[in-house]
Amino acid sequence: MGHDPTTLVVVGAGGHGRELIDVVEAVNAVCPTYELLGVLDDNEPDPDRLRRRGVRHLGPVRLLAEIDAAYVVGVGAPAVRRAVDSMATNWGRRAATLVHPRAVIGRDVLLGPGSVVCALASITTNVRTGRHVHLNIGATVAHDCQLGNYVTLSPGAHVSGTVTLEDDVTIGTGATVIQGLTVGIGTTVGAGAAVVRSLPAGVVAVGVPARPRAAVIAQQNPADS
Repeated sequence: MGHDPTTLVVVGAGGHGRELIDVVEAVNAVCPTYELLGVLDDNEPDPDRLRRRGVRHLGPVRLLAEIDAAYVVGVGAPAVRRAVDSMATNWGRRAATLVHPRAVIGRDVLLGPGSVVCALASITTNVRTGRHVHLNIGATVAHDCQLGNYVTLSPGAHVSGTVTLEDDVTIGTGATVIQGLTVGIGTTVGAGAAVVRSLPAGVVAVGVPARPRAAVIAQQNPADS
């Protein structure tokens, strides 16, 4: 016998939030799993874009305290996902984990609550992720990697084997991290960069090879999308 769909809200109505709606719809096309109630956003989202998706703006993020539903955070900034996760946990809400049917997930992979794996992303074996980790379209993670909480792999980012990405790391579009390295807490690797040496915490690293260029300024507004 089947189970009733899980009620779900997406926090964030910007571009990334609408991409997560795609993931929900793709999952439901294979097996009806979620009843999407709508999106929460402190800002006023583009009504036409939401209307074309058939999705409602339910109101600000604080309404999650009153809505009995699971949630995912459709916001790219790790600091925002962290803030929303903290609030939602205090409200007793459960984070859903989304995997697009066209993603490839190997055996011995453990995805943390709230994690999202988009279409054409790939994870091989013995990989662990923390909470609310996002692998965007076409991102890859090879064997024996550890991804901390709120890590973001942008579209087409590639992480080789036995890499550790600590909490709040962002790997930019098309960037690569070679095997055996560590990227420190809160560091951002710029688009197209090649990380060939471990990177410290709290920097922006760019170029080939990637070198630290600036300190990270964290985004703090949980309504940002």
